[in-house]
This record gives sequence, structure tokens and C-alpha cells, in this order.
Amino acid sequence: MALVSFNFSVPSDTISISSAFSPSSSVLRRRQCVRYPRTSFPSPLQFPLKISCAAASAVSTDSSPLAAKTEVKKDFLHINDFDKDTILNMLDRAIEVKALIKSGDRTFQPFKGKTLAMIFAKPSMRTRVSFETGFSLLGGHAIYLGPDDIQMGKREETRDVARVLSHYNDIIMARVFAHQDILDLAKYSTVPVVNGLTDYNHPCQIMADALTIIEHIGRLEGTKVVYVGDGNNIVHSWLLLAAVVPFHFVCACPKGFEPDEKTVDKARQAGISKIEITNDPKEAVRGADVVYSDVWASMGQKEEAAYRRQVFKGFQVDRTLMEIAGSNAYFMHCLPAERGVEVTDEVIEAPNSIVFPQAENRLHAQNAIMLYVLGK
Repeated sequence: MALVSFNFSVPSDTISISSAFSPSSSVLRRRQCVRYPRTSFPSPLQFPLKISCAAASAVSTDSSPLAAKTEVKKDFLHINDFDKDTILNMLDRAIEVKALIKSGDRTFQPFKGKTLAMIFAKPSMRTRVSFETGFSLLGGHAIYLGPDDIQMGKREETRDVARVLSHYNDIIMARVFAHQDILDLAKYSTVPVVNGLTDYNHPCQIMADALTIIEHIGRLEGTKVVYVGDGNNIVHSWLLLAAVVPFHFVCACPKGFEPDEKTVDKARQAGISKIEITNDPKEAVRGADVVYSDVWASMGQKEEAAYRRQVFKGFQVDRTLMEIAGSNAYFMHCLPAERGVEVTDEVIEAPNSIVFPQAENRLHAQNAIMLYVLGK
């Protein structure tokens, strides 16, 4: 540890503080002398005053505030950034913490004294409430930053937002349009960044989906998940999960609305899961454990809604399609749903619909993610 000495000499109108730091050879030695007006010190300090303080050099430098931190920052940006064991461990942790919360026990407060900054370029009920409530239940405080609060990339550069929020908060969650924004936030932030959604992927949603499948089927591995609709960011996240955990994933979509080819190739090249992209929803759902749907026109695509309704005819999840899937198939939807468009009311309200347990699991899966990135 450094040898520290302080000498105070007190003239009539000023106080002079001289400090000498003699740290290990890896740190430059320096001396500082700063003059302060006497009025800058609170009374009841009485002058003249002389203080000498020495610290033994035998103490390990590991305890010094000057010791460098070597811990690597953890972000949650894409599911395939992690291996299978890490993903499954996070899901196990979600189950444990969910049970604790459900029991009414509020003694587990790992986020006490910590703050979460939530950036929303895209508004969302589920994302805001699940993150804010989840962080609060575990003792923390979440701060909502809406589309007009920052205007990231317009009013202020993303790299500056990342640096400023890193000084105020322990973790940052962002729900944005451009995927590059989440990458830039993570690049310049010194605290963990969690991807709350981008136009490319939605990893927190898929973690909640995986948790829901485990709870209702008993496993994720080996299941057949069939997504019916647009090859969007939800599909990309399912594909990235299939690059890590083995299961059968099928995307049934109209021609021209297939998922990103590079992401499909990445999932296939991993050689872990069976991946199918098809334009035939009826054939796709046969033998499915889960039939999954999403809106046909996402936020930012609403001007295409009428056109898409024409193109997507035949891709609505209705009772007939669920009967083809079989009596054991569950229905899932990431919400919000346009009832009567991509899914009928009778399907979303059927006994085998697990849409609302799935929505609740956003909170529990995200808590597990935040526990992981904060090292809790």
C-alpha cells in the first residue's frame, strides 16, 4: 500500500495541504500542493493545525484504491454470445428467483443501492413494466428515459450517452431501432448493457420464451418450435438460440419475408439444431410442440400493414392450423397481438395458449440476465 503523509501549515488567511504518494513502482510518484481559503473548510476546525498520517507499506497493494480492476464487463446483446451452459444456468436462476418472488419473500435484495437506466427509442408496455418492476422487486431503482428524453443519435451522440449514463448508473437497458445503437452503447459504456430490443433481435424475449417452454413442456432441448409469420427480429433471436441449444426450429413465412440469410447460415453452421425455412405453414406445424406468432407489421412498418395483410393470407394461426399441429401443441405470442389478424381470438384464449405466462416471464428472465451481468 502507498505511504501517505499529510502536513498542514496554517497562515493567517489560507490553509496549505501537501500530500506525497509513494505507490508501487508501477504507478508514477507525484506530489501535490493545493491552497484553499480558510472559509472553504467547515468550522469547527481549529487552527493552527498539524496532522501527520503514515500507513504501513507492508499491506498488500491489492487493497489499494489505486489497484487496477481487471474484471471484464458483461453485456447481454445476443443469445449466441454465451454458451449452452451459461444460457441454461441463467434460465435455472430465473426459475429460482421467480419462486422466491412468488412466495412473497422480499429478503433477496441483490440490486439494493443500484440503479438501472432504461433507454426507450421504441415505447413498450411489457419491456418497461417488466424491467422496472423486476429491478425494484430485487431492491434496485430503475429510471425511464423515453424517446424525447435523450433522442440518442440526434440530440446527443450515442457514445456520449453511454459514457454519461455509465457514471450515473450500474446497468443500462436500451430498446432501440438500429442494432448499431446497442453495439455502440456497449462499446462506450463502462457498465453492463442489456439489449431490450433492436430491429435485428430481441434476446430478452426469447429467454422468457425458453423459460416458458421449460415450465410447460419440461425441457427446451429437443422440442419443435414453429414460428408462423414475418421473418423478423424474433425469428433472428430464435435462430441465435438454436445456434447454442439443440432443438428443432421452423420459420414459416411468405416468400420475400424470410429471415436474414446470414443469421440462418450462422444457426445452420453451428450444427446444433435442425433449422427449416419454409413457405408452407400447414406442413410446418405438424408435430409442433409450440406454434409461435407475432404481428405481421412491426413498429416502423405500419404503413405496410394493408399490403402485408394481403401477402400474409394463409399465415394466420387459427383453430384449423392448431388442429394440424396437434392437441399437445402450445400457442405462444410475444405481444402485442392484433387479434383477428395474425392470430384468432379463439386461439389466443384457448386452454393451450400460454401467452400470458410467457408475458410474465419477461420479468423473471430479465432479472436472471441482470443478475448475471452484474455478477450477482
